[in-house]
Amino acid sequence: MATQHKWLAWRVAVFLAALAPLLFWSWQVANNAAGPEPGRYLLLNIGIGALWLLLFTLSLTPLTKLTRWKGFALIRRQLGLWSLAYATLHMLSYALFILGLNWALLGSEIIKRPYIIVGMIALIGLAVLGATSNRWAMKRLGKRWKPLHKFSYAILGLVLLHFFWVVRADMQEWAMYAAMAALIMATRLPPVARSLPKLRYRFSR
Repeated sequence: MATQHKWLAWRVAVFLAALAPLLFWSWQVANNAAGPEPGRYLLLNIGIGALWLLLFTLSLTPLTKLTRWKGFALIRRQLGLWSLAYATLHMLSYALFILGLNWALLGSEIIKRPYIIVGMIALIGLAVLGATSNRWAMKRLGKRWKPLHKFSYAILGLVLLHFFWVVRADMQEWAMYAAMAALIMATRLPPVARSLPKLRYRFSR
């Protein structure tokens, strides 16, 4: 029972940590502390939050192999759904604050900013993974479930491309995210993946 309470507390802590940035940004907007364009402030920060959450989600598998701590595996689905939630809010912020819910503007916006299409493809991919991240879907998909969810790395690539297109004038921040993504993807290479338990053994000595 104590173990169950411990894991429940861990899940609640992760939930609150994921929710906290949204509450902070909302507080900033409500108190006129988000700059002259609060809509764009929310749009950008929520988008970056979605990228952070996706990076955290994909880092959980190598962290589990490296540490053998069950807690990382327990929050993988939770963080994946938070990634989807942030990405959805990012899209809704764009629709509300940039388009003003005037969907007739979308065509001209896509022509001027084709990275919107890349972002939408990534969002659809996240939605598919979110809809299939449950036991019922795992049973229905069987052996196809794991290959499907490996597309999360392709989605990360699309998100980075989307962000690259947005911040071309300042590449330093993008390069940091790209380096983190490259490190996470490197852990999926068979030689690196096999070496993670060995590293755990060396650190424990």
